[in-house]
Amino acid sequence: MKQAYLDTILLIERLHRQFMEVVKAELDRLGIEDINNVQSLILSHIGEEELTVGELTYRGYYQGSNVSYNIKKMVENGYLMQERSTHDRRTVRVRVSEKGKTICDTVTALYDRHVEQLSNGPIDEESIETVNVNLQRLERFWAHDLAYGPRPSTDIAGSAA
Repeated sequence: MKQAYLDTILLIERLHRQFMEVVKAELDRLGIEDINNVQSLILSHIGEEELTVGELTYRGYYQGSNVSYNIKKMVENGYLMQERSTHDRRTVRVRVSEKGKTICDTVTALYDRHVEQLSNGPIDEESIETVNVNLQRLERFWAHDLAYGPRPSTDIAGSAA
């Protein structure tokens, strides 16, 4: 079990890095140089919504300081628009600009292309859904560990009385 668990953690890390490289390669292929892969995915996660930096950090699981830096760069490059909340002047809300929407469309097209390729090839939908269910279980396990500390060994095995 330990080796399988460690292999899963390493695979998650590698997959994330590799996917980020895929996004970077797509931007490079299209000649888009004033935005990076992380920023592109942030735009994609904002989509049509208007969010605070805190909401974006929570939803996208980005590091807080990196989100602030990336938002600043995207505002400077015209991909995001920001404005102070009328109710709480300390809060800044961001939304995707027209220029940013082209990046959202690029990311969506990448996803669509991948879905089409996957549906005709190596991984079927049921297999992906099974992976997702198990990753969600792992996510809940880690969230519980963060919130409440380690579970007694008997709880993990499900044999506690």
